[in-house]
Amino acid sequence: MTQYITANGINFAYLTEGSGPLVLLLHGFPDNAHTWSHQMPALAAQGYRVVAPFLKGYAPTDAPAVSGYDKAALVDDISALVRQLSPDQPSYFVGQDWGAIIGYALLATYPERFKSAVLMAVPHPAEVAKSLLIPKHLHRSFHWWFFQMKDLPEAALSHDDMAFIDYLWSYWTTEGYTDEAHIRSVKDTLKQPGVLSASLAYYRAMFDASKTDPTHDSVRALMSRPIRVPTLALCGADDLRAELMHDQGGYFEAPYTFKLIDRAGHFLHREQPQAVTQQILDWFAR
Repeated sequence: MTQYITANGINFAYLTEGSGPLVLLLHGFPDNAHTWSHQMPALAAQGYRVVAPFLKGYAPTDAPAVSGYDKAALVDDISALVRQLSPDQPSYFVGQDWGAIIGYALLATYPERFKSAVLMAVPHPAEVAKSLLIPKHLHRSFHWWFFQMKDLPEAALSHDDMAFIDYLWSYWTTEGYTDEAHIRSVKDTLKQPGVLSASLAYYRAMFDASKTDPTHDSVRALMSRPIRVPTLALCGADDLRAELMHDQGGYFEAPYTFKLIDRAGHFLHREQPQAVTQQILDWFAR
């Protein structure tokens, strides 16, 4: 079921299932909220209210003008969304890719709003910064640099029925994995007016200080604090980023565990849905 809610001036579209304590599921790129189709029924069956929003800029959520996509602004948006959805009790959080990037900062800034969290496929930002000096990790994240260019990324991503999206999913998943129907859904999302520019704005704001919103400076100042929310980090064993996530427990002041998911790459929640879903359920129920 798709529903809508306004938070921080953004009209968020979200998929929802079940009732009970809130579990917020955040997708990444190139992806959309339907990425959680395997996890939502299982979480709902265990007594959770599951909400998977389309991130800001991803239709049918609003895609504002290409500003306000720096990490602090995104954190402020999701914090407001959580307040709207669960004003009276702490929530559970799951994020993959950009969902995890936002998640690290969200948990550091607003720990009181979360009971427990699962972050997938992306290391802590301090580890990401270190990786920028390592050639193989620079290569793994080639799209970060490509997306800084003007106009060419939009043209390349749009060309040949978005073959670039097929390439990224193939590059980042285990050999032989296919997910044609979901990838078609992702392409359909990215083809909506304003969505492609918005999704690229996330990356462009990573390295261009002129794209940061000073009204979120107070949030930005808190994002690097140690995380005081119990957190499980998951990564596909076949994802190069896994080697960056082994030793990041020092960034947490709450219980922290890291686990690898065998026979999975970057989109581990879709490549090995049963294993990932069980890890989430076990962590929340511990």
